[in-house]
Amino acid sequence: MAPTPAPDGTTPAPDGTGTGTGPGAGPGRRDLVTRAAALGLAAGPVAGLLGGCASGGSFTPANRFGTAPKSPANPFGVARGTPLDVVVFKGGFGDAYARTWEAAFDRKWGTTTSHLATQEITAKLQPRFNGGNPPDVVDDAGAQQIKLDVLLKADQLADLTPVLDAPSPDDPTRTVRSTLIAGTVEQGTQGGRFVALNYVYTVFGLWYSAKLFEERGWTPPKTWDAFLGICAKARKAGIGGLAHQGRFPYYINVVIMDLIAKKGGPRAVRAIDDLEPHAFAGSTAALAAVEAVYEVAEKGLLMPGTNGLTHTEAQTAWNQYRAAFVPCGSWLENEQLKQTPADFGMTFLPVPVLDGSALPVEAVRAGAGEPFIVPARAANRSGGMEFVRSMLSREWSTVFARQANALTVLKDGVDPRVRLRPGTRSVVDSLRAAGTDTFTYLYPDRYSELDTELQNASNELMARRIQPREWIRRAQAAVDRAAATPAARDNRRG
Repeated sequence: MAPTPAPDGTTPAPDGTGTGTGPGAGPGRRDLVTRAAALGLAAGPVAGLLGGCASGGSFTPANRFGTAPKSPANPFGVARGTPLDVVVFKGGFGDAYARTWEAAFDRKWGTTTSHLATQEITAKLQPRFNGGNPPDVVDDAGAQQIKLDVLLKADQLADLTPVLDAPSPDDPTRTVRSTLIAGTVEQGTQGGRFVALNYVYTVFGLWYSAKLFEERGWTPPKTWDAFLGICAKARKAGIGGLAHQGRFPYYINVVIMDLIAKKGGPRAVRAIDDLEPHAFAGSTAALAAVEAVYEVAEKGLLMPGTNGLTHTEAQTAWNQYRAAFVPCGSWLENEQLKQTPADFGMTFLPVPVLDGSALPVEAVRAGAGEPFIVPARAANRSGGMEFVRSMLSREWSTVFARQANALTVLKDGVDPRVRLRPGTRSVVDSLRAAGTDTFTYLYPDRYSELDTELQNASNELMARRIQPREWIRRAQAAVDRAAATPAARDNRRG
């Protein structure tokens, strides 16, 4: 769920890999629909980051607060009465859920938890990582996320594999690993280690107002030509076609990358994630996708001024009926609660397809986002690990669903009495329609500089300062640079 901005800059990293049609398709879909039924639902690189403390090798971290004897009920030896330091990104999901979690953790373990909710993850935490005193748990998301690959290179991420192998908080006869939606582990794995729990099950695409469409007599489009047609009708009515979050081109890349996946199918997605020599330069799907999105700008179908807006500014303008569509992930509804009219009818729409697409219009990008980490040098690392394990209990998952209005990666992880809002119900309907036709990209987490370069190219594209073929050239050059890095050897999807 923003990578680079997403839930409000968050940096969601989709997942959901498994056995479906696309590389991100999987058994997780059935799990999600089951949970939905239970719910009643029919940033650029950080220069010099961590340079002063990267050890370049292994070390024995100091756990200043010690550990208690380990047992199935306390697999990490949490010592009672110790402090716990938690930092969360306060974006589209807010932070009320984390405060509820922390209170429950303190009651159970006698800990005293300090809580920081911020959008300035890098500004607040870079000095602490550099100083060797990072928090015990971090929701490392947002426009100012400290990139996971940067942290990994600096030897700053604890291996969370022990959490996967620990007993489930709900059923000690099962491991935590067995309770997760398929693909969650892959999404959080870098360099052969599981280093991040991407906690939120996120879906990406376009959004529209059911009220506006009903009043105008517009039909939600299934093809790209139909999408352009509605944008043209909107312009004639004095409404923008697409409100994109211009200052955070992460969002317009949702559309570009979805079009590539749908046009080229699983092979096109794997080519990009595996940094192949012709991932973009030799891809007819990639060129068709970039040309399609460029046409929106070239034909004047963007909402006026949208290139200069932040994510929340563009989304609020859309809530004010100043545009027909906006691209975003499924955190949008919660992020825009205060700005959305009661009768707005927020509705999710899979990105419409280009002619000759390999995947159907119902296909969606879906998977795990919002990475939580335990720093390797955390003072209370055992407490941090137990906190992450507790997040994968049904109780805590239900708290998140209720307070953040989103689903988690825990199978059947929500109390059936909890109901989500209309926009989220529309997401679940889309997931049901997609079936196994889901996909995801892994490159944003694994190669953050590549992700940044793609965003920079899209920023130039939407401002019409470059043409589609130049976008392709820049994208392929960025892929080639990433392919020459040591990380490329360990992260191939195959």
